[in-house]
Amino acid sequence: MSTSKRAIVLQHLDREGPGLIADLCVARGLAVDVLRLDQGIAVPPALTTGELLVVMGGAMGVGETGDPRYPFLALEIDLLRKVLADRQPVLGICLGAQLLAHAAGARVYPNQRRDDAGVLRPLREVGFGEVRLLHADAEPVLAGLPAKLPVLHWHGDTFDLPDGAIRLAAGDACTNQAFRIGRRAFGLQFHVETDAGLVRRWATEDAAFARSALAPGELAALVARSDQAASEMRAPAERFIGNLLAEMLR
Repeated sequence: MSTSKRAIVLQHLDREGPGLIADLCVARGLAVDVLRLDQGIAVPPALTTGELLVVMGGAMGVGETGDPRYPFLALEIDLLRKVLADRQPVLGICLGAQLLAHAAGARVYPNQRRDDAGVLRPLREVGFGEVRLLHADAEPVLAGLPAKLPVLHWHGDTFDLPDGAIRLAAGDACTNQAFRIGRRAFGLQFHVETDAGLVRRWATEDAAFARSALAPGELAALVARSDQAASEMRAPAERFIGNLLAEMLR
């Protein structure tokens, strides 16, 4: 049985908390310590025995490391490098996955696609969708999940797969949707921790970004179906996050 007792959550924005991840940590007997980096709380220099790390999403990006508005980004990357070197448990969500990939030596950059004229255009991914799960027969974190996992997308950047990492999920608009490094480090480009209320909040507070990714009227449609979509996402999300925690706590 694991001796881990505490989940350290690095949060970058008020609207991007751990949600279901925190609930399932508590259900497993873990204390949850949310560190609001955007409010000046310090990034811990290292994890101690019995801790696991969860790095949440945010509107800033890896490319803004060094920006005086986000002094925590460089410190998070340093922490993630230590966590990887020490093979400690970590889960990165969206920005957190990008920071984890960067800490592992991979490139992080804007997601793009060529248009009909061959010009590269930004390809931002926003809304409810699915990702294809890979190697499900060999990956314990994918046990009991459907071949296509319902998720929420809300990102503009992507990353190369770090050397030695295993891709766990892929999508049409963004190839690298989930990965693991070793046995206890995981990155998810998508969201499964959110509920309908959070989706509606994101649609309001991050409306400009969402509209930049969607056709006219699609943001309103996303909000309208948020209750149903979040409900359909809930059971597989609980299973997936539970699987992830089980592996991290081994």
